[in-house]
Amino acid sequence: MSATNHAPTAHARRDADVLIVGGGLSGTLLAAQLLRLPGRRRVLVIEPRSELGRGEAYSAVELGHTLNGNAARMSVDPDNADDLTQWLSDYIAGGGWPESDRQAVPVSQLFPPRGIFGLYVQQRLAEARALGAARGSTVAHVRAEVVDLQADAEGARLTLDDGLSLSGAFAVLATGMFPAARTPQTESSGLNAAALDPWDVSAMARLDPGATVLIIGSGLTMVDAVVSLEQAGHRGPIEVFSRHGLLPQVRRQPPEWVDFLAADPSIRSPRQLMRELRRQCRLALADGVDWQAPLDTVRAHIGRLWSQATEAQRRQFVRHVRPWWESHHHRSPPLSAELVARLHEAGRLRIHAASFKGLEPGTDGRLAIRIRRRGEGATTRVAGDALINSSGIEYDWRRVARPLPRQLLARGLIQPGPLALGIRADAAGAVVDAQGQIARRLFALGPPLRGMWWESTAVTDVASQAKALAARLVALG
Repeated sequence: MSATNHAPTAHARRDADVLIVGGGLSGTLLAAQLLRLPGRRRVLVIEPRSELGRGEAYSAVELGHTLNGNAARMSVDPDNADDLTQWLSDYIAGGGWPESDRQAVPVSQLFPPRGIFGLYVQQRLAEARALGAARGSTVAHVRAEVVDLQADAEGARLTLDDGLSLSGAFAVLATGMFPAARTPQTESSGLNAAALDPWDVSAMARLDPGATVLIIGSGLTMVDAVVSLEQAGHRGPIEVFSRHGLLPQVRRQPPEWVDFLAADPSIRSPRQLMRELRRQCRLALADGVDWQAPLDTVRAHIGRLWSQATEAQRRQFVRHVRPWWESHHHRSPPLSAELVARLHEAGRLRIHAASFKGLEPGTDGRLAIRIRRRGEGATTRVAGDALINSSGIEYDWRRVARPLPRQLLARGLIQPGPLALGIRADAAGAVVDAQGQIARRLFALGPPLRGMWWESTAVTDVASQAKALAARLVALG
C-alpha cells in the first residue's frame, strides 16, 4: 500500500470517482467496500500517514495497547462476525503474536494489540484491491493532508497541504477521531504543550522512575497511559483527576440475555431506557448472571434511540447519564484493567473526583495544575513531575484547530451535529450544510457522525456504515 505521487490536473478532468478524506479505519473500510462492488471506479484515499488502515487508533506499536473489545466483537466484515477471529487464528498459527497465550482464553475472546488489528485491516484492504483490480477498479494512497474542500452539485475538489488539488465525483469525510491529547484546540489551555502523549512510551522512559505523574481524565485513554507508564519502567505515584472519578469497568464475557428493547418498542426515551436497564441488571444479578449481559443487548439499539430522542432528552442523557454510560459501556480490556486495579490497591494510583481548571507556574523543574474537587467551591494547586492529557476525544469540530474543519465551517459546507457532536448528516451519511441543505456530493461516516447516532466509533458501526455508504455512492455514480 505504497503512497503515490499526485500532480495538478485539468479542471475538466476528475482525478477519481470517490475521494476519501482520511485513511484510518473508516476510510480504509469504505475503500475496501467500493472495490468489492461490481463496476469500475477510481478511488483516492488522502492520508498523511505512511500506511492506510491504522489512523490514530491502530498506529500503536506496544503490545500492551490492546483493543477494548475481544475478537468476536471486532470484525470489519458486517456479514461475518467471526472474520477477525478467523484471521487471528491463522495469524497466531503462523507464528504471529506469541504473547497471546498470556490471556489463556479461546481466540474469539482474545483482546488483540491495536497494532496487530491494524495489520488485519490492511490485509482485508489488500484482498479487496486484488478483487477490484480484476474488475478494473483501483485505490491509491495520496500521502498528504487535506486543508480545504469545495463541493457543489457537480462534484468535489480538495486542496492539499502542498497546494495541489484533486477533483472527484464524490468526497467522503472519513477523518476519524480527534484525540484531545493530539488535537490542537481553538481555545487552548496549554495543556497539550505541557503534557506527555499518552501512548509515547519512549518519552515516558525518560522520566525519573519515581516521578509523580498527574493524569487528566479517567477513561480508556487513561488506561492506555497507565499501560505506557508501566512499560516505560515507571514506579512512582500516579494521580488521576476526572470530574466524576469513575474508572472504566473491566470487560468480561457475559452469557446471552434476552433483547428486552426489541421485545418492548414502547421504550423510547433515555429515562425509560435507564429505568428498564437497571431493572434488567437487577434481574440478571438475582439469577446469578453478570450485569454486563443485559447492558450488552442495548448496543444494537443505541442509534435508533438516540436519533428519535428530542434535543432535551439528549441533553439530559449527556449531562446526567453519560459518565456512567461511558464507564460501564466502554469497558477496559482485562489485562489493562488488572494493571490499573493492582496499582490502585497498592496505593500507587489514586483517583480524584476533580475538574481540571488550568496550568499553574511550577517550581524546581516541576509543573503544577489547578483543580476543583467535586463538591468544593475553592480550587487547589497540585504539583507533579509530569502531566498526561487523557481527556478522551474532541467531538466538537468548532474546537478543533485544524485546517479542514475550520475551512468546512467557514464555507458553510457543514454544520455541527446534535449537541455539537461531530457534524450533521442525513440517515445515509450525506452532509447537511449550514443552510440545512443535504449535499449531493459530500458524505461522511464514522466518528464525524457521533452526534447523529451517539455510538458511531466502534469497529462494527464503522464497518456497517462503510458497506451502506459504498452501495449508495455506487448507485449515485
